[in-house]
Amino acid sequence: MSPRGVAIPDLRELLFDAAERVLARDGAAALTSRAVTSEAGCAKGVLHTHFAGLDEFVAELVLDRFARIAALAEGLPGRAGAGAVTDNLASVASVVLSLDPGIVGLAVTRPEASRRIREAWQAGAPGFDVVERSISGYLREEQRLRRVGRAVDAECVALALVGTLHHLLMTGWAGAPDPQARVQGLIRALVAAP
Repeated sequence: MSPRGVAIPDLRELLFDAAERVLARDGAAALTSRAVTSEAGCAKGVLHTHFAGLDEFVAELVLDRFARIAALAEGLPGRAGAGAVTDNLASVASVVLSLDPGIVGLAVTRPEASRRIREAWQAGAPGFDVVERSISGYLREEQRLRRVGRAVDAECVALALVGTLHHLLMTGWAGAPDPQARVQGLIRALVAAP
């Protein structure tokens, strides 16, 4: 445990990683500020020193993980022309699905955290909208390179893929079958020109 009054480098990330471990091991019901700080090896009150409470902490955790996903997705248009189109789309889908279902479930079951997340997204925090724009931008670029047929509606494909990923996140649970094969089948069907 860190001595009192000593700054802890990367404290937010330390607490976020600890929360993910608690969720993965013990489930959403076990996530308390004490469980997080214990797992992180910090003083009991450190979470409340840096966050207004557990709901703010959960909201910030979800927003942080979505910001990471969005940052990775934003690189997708730059990959146009390299690798297989379906593989490039599947890699972004895999990143989205790597979000721990416990975090998603926690955000849904805590109304105050859910409200904070929605408000942050409405104010422009990165979320599914960035992923959707990145996918449609990537597909348009692949169409320009003639690797995806002109008949493919890039915006509709992006919406369908993001909607499916959202559904899989919301209905997934720890230990559920890996949805990657289903997602890859969907991607193949969506980008096949009629």
